[in-house]
Amino acid sequence: MKPIPTYPDTDEDKADEGPRSIYDTDEADEDDLWFIPPPENQGQDNFLPPGPRVDRQMLFDPRDWRTAQAELSSELAELAVTFGALDERLRNGPKGWVHRLALMDVSDLGWWTGDRIGVDRLALWCGLRIGATADDSQALFRAGWAVRRLAQGAGPSEGGWRSGLTSFLDRQAQGVEDTPEAVADLADVMHDAFSLHPVTQAAISFHAWRALSERVGQDTEAAVIAARHSATMGRGGATFMPLALSGPSALRGSGQPHERLAAWIQGAGQAVLAALLHLERVAVWEDRARDLTRDLSGRTPPVLVDALRAWPMVSAPLAAELTKASRATIQRNLDLFVQRDLIREVTGQGRYRVWTADLSAAGSDPVLRQD
Repeated sequence: MKPIPTYPDTDEDKADEGPRSIYDTDEADEDDLWFIPPPENQGQDNFLPPGPRVDRQMLFDPRDWRTAQAELSSELAELAVTFGALDERLRNGPKGWVHRLALMDVSDLGWWTGDRIGVDRLALWCGLRIGATADDSQALFRAGWAVRRLAQGAGPSEGGWRSGLTSFLDRQAQGVEDTPEAVADLADVMHDAFSLHPVTQAAISFHAWRALSERVGQDTEAAVIAARHSATMGRGGATFMPLALSGPSALRGSGQPHERLAAWIQGAGQAVLAALLHLERVAVWEDRARDLTRDLSGRTPPVLVDALRAWPMVSAPLAAELTKASRATIQRNLDLFVQRDLIREVTGQGRYRVWTADLSAAGSDPVLRQD
């Protein structure tokens, strides 16, 4: 058989072969490429499979927060001094003041989170576990949890952030493997920020938990975590630093670390000062109440004064539970306190009434006493 002759390819023959393959090695016009070539100033390794590598940055870089802390050192020092005065006032003050501030701060916090639980309902829930409805039962549960965590118990960073926060948030974890992912992430963030001031750390923990947690009520948890951790700069008198008593400006900070920290320091400073002034008015009211009830017989008047000192608002059932007196005795003493301008009724109703200490006699701007 004669061999089949071969001839060199011509342009016409190549045209008959069909469309070009992506594997053809001939030079192709860059506009016809099916992929985007890497920039000339970047290495080919960054574009190997599975694709371009993301430029990883820390979510909360402690270097940026340290810079912001240095720029706001004067404001931070002023806040530390004000909180120190509150811490000393509570450390030497009567029992119940921390609980009173916790009820008020959580109630005011609810206007920012959207729960909006009044201090009268919150006091009734914390004291008697009644007052929940189908519409806001979960909000009331969260508010009650916040009051308990602010007023007592170990803080979120006690024993380490990972284990301490798990216990603080009522997470039942047995070891690192079972630790919720958000808790582990926040523990890593706070580990990187260990050298910063507790106020700065608290601001980081607040914004970080809001970004990491996906649970309902994360805003309440973030505020409580930060408030408790801020108090680690004190001497044990104040278990938390108030954040919402003068409005939620501390919680509304946004933008760069400097803007967030500046709003945090300013808002917290206003809340701490409001707490100091409020406690001074309560102290003036207590002195006046004891003087005006000295002539009353029985054990109920002095313990009722103690209850009104520790609770911003009380109902007759709550007062009876706190004083261990009968409802008739409590109602009689409440009427006497109203007649002597020591307390006032706030609901204006004939039933389900609530009373609060009348602090107007202390004035709107009392002078802080140096104890």
